[in-house]
Amino acid sequence: MHYKKYAKKEVYLKFAKNAFSANINFMSKLEYSEIREKKIIIYNDEPCEVIESHVARTQQRKPQNQVKLKTLISGKTINATFHVSESADEADIAKRDITFLYHNKGEFWFCDPQDKSKRFKLEKVLIGEASKFLKQNGNATALVWENEDEEEKIIKVTLPIKMNFKVSDAPPAVRGDTSKGGMKVITLENGATLNAPMFIAEGDIVSINTETGEYVERV
Repeated sequence: MHYKKYAKKEVYLKFAKNAFSANINFMSKLEYSEIREKKIIIYNDEPCEVIESHVARTQQRKPQNQVKLKTLISGKTINATFHVSESADEADIAKRDITFLYHNKGEFWFCDPQDKSKRFKLEKVLIGEASKFLKQNGNATALVWENEDEEEKIIKVTLPIKMNFKVSDAPPAVRGDTSKGGMKVITLENGATLNAPMFIAEGDIVSINTETGEYVERV
């Protein structure tokens, strides 16, 4: 695996052929009303994730889709409007399995699950909220986009929607304390904190929704 440094500290990776298992989503056209949440489109020559979308219909005007986009290169949020006659290219994205190793000073190190000597680092701004629920030696999915220069770039890291964690610290429940709606703050094995029911104790295994960051159930 070879690495290229980029002036803006963007992480470009040229993956060796078949280095990681990959599922490729080929580019397709999306009509204005199909540009919805979680879709990744090409806008201003950059891959952008749709965060919000709303198709507005009025008697005086033709329908239009008002969307909020997050650019997956710079991380900026922008607003855009797509009219009935307009469409967008869905980004050509490959999904590859990666393994999280450790983090240090804002750098998150990963490797090829089949060969831990093939290591690479990603910055927290790219990983986003998923960084809170990364587990050492745990699996994640890298979304890889190939630009016009045929350079492959990891633009996002995703986790399974539900993950199990061991509770490393949980304060004892205080009988009659309803000030927090029957919830308390617990600490997970990876250091993440979140609200959980009063009955959760140290050593319990809990399921967490990694998209919302919320407690789901005790396993």
